[in-house]
Amino acid sequence: MTNSIYTAPPSVAETVLPLFGWQQPALSIEQFGSGLINSTWKITAVTGEEFILQKLNMQVFTDPGSIAANIQQIAAYLQQHAPGYLFAAPVEALNGTTLVNIEETGCFRMFPFIKGSVTKDVVATAAEAYEAALQFGKFTHLLSGFDAAQLYITIPSFHDLSLRYRQFLQALQNGNTARIAEVKEQIEQVEQRVSIVQQFEAIRSNPGCKLRVTHHDTKISNVLFDEQGKGLCVIDLDTVMPGYFISDVGDMMRTYLSPVSEEESDYSKIVIRTDIFEAIVHGYFEQMKTDLSAEEIKLFVYAGKFMIYMQAIRFLTDYINDDVYYGARYPKHNLVRAGNQLVLLQQLLQHEKALHHIVEKVCS
Repeated sequence: MTNSIYTAPPSVAETVLPLFGWQQPALSIEQFGSGLINSTWKITAVTGEEFILQKLNMQVFTDPGSIAANIQQIAAYLQQHAPGYLFAAPVEALNGTTLVNIEETGCFRMFPFIKGSVTKDVVATAAEAYEAALQFGKFTHLLSGFDAAQLYITIPSFHDLSLRYRQFLQALQNGNTARIAEVKEQIEQVEQRVSIVQQFEAIRSNPGCKLRVTHHDTKISNVLFDEQGKGLCVIDLDTVMPGYFISDVGDMMRTYLSPVSEEESDYSKIVIRTDIFEAIVHGYFEQMKTDLSAEEIKLFVYAGKFMIYMQAIRFLTDYINDDVYYGARYPKHNLVRAGNQLVLLQQLLQHEKALHHIVEKVCS
């Protein structure tokens, strides 16, 4: 293994790679990407071939077989109905499966690395937002003929806003009383926006709002770009489940519109970039305009309110519950995150009328 670079546990090289047919030591195994859930490495073979190896977080994904089954179904459908679409299908292990579960080590899978592809962690330009939105819209559009009900639910109630609000109310009953007193202002802000929950419940009973194959995690790092900045495809399909379009559009708005992330503690930096919003609308509608009903199009701006509000609730609930879900890297970390999202929501509401005009202009 001379001249090799290893930033992964020895068990990955010695135990996992042979199960995928590796006969020689890897030239390099390096940590890859910025994901917070799964452990990911880029593997380079002595032949020059490159692969992505992932260890699934089984505390989050308790049934990895369901994820594998979903990806296999989607891969088969796209191969038949959209053979030209770039889809990074998982590599089969020697036992014929796409997952290997090693006792006391973990559950692993491998994908081919798309040569010349790059990922981005932050949306810097409207062009990047457009390309990302186009790719997420294209993914859902190409799967419009696929019965979403066939997919397994990999994270139950992941984007169930009604459940998140009930969990918030339970935290007010059973959580840390000192913290509840401390965050009275934030609690009032959440309670004042309960109409966002009521609208979500109306969507779930509205036949004009369709359950589709939905990615559910549309941050820009889940899009592969080429070296010229053009989108290639979407990746990280662990959360692909039946869902409403507001999940994908809302998560793009939540993570693209402001130049700073949910971690920013200087709330004066949180602003709505309307050029980024317009780019999202153009990119997503280019693929999905004919798929969306008139009722869904009217919900485009609501999608941002839905996702931002839900994330604010989740951070605030976790803070009240002593940081048992997200954890905290420093005191009041989740309170900072909750406040960040509440400011972002307020900024979105202030721009709501202008954003609706953008949607109307693009759709006309």
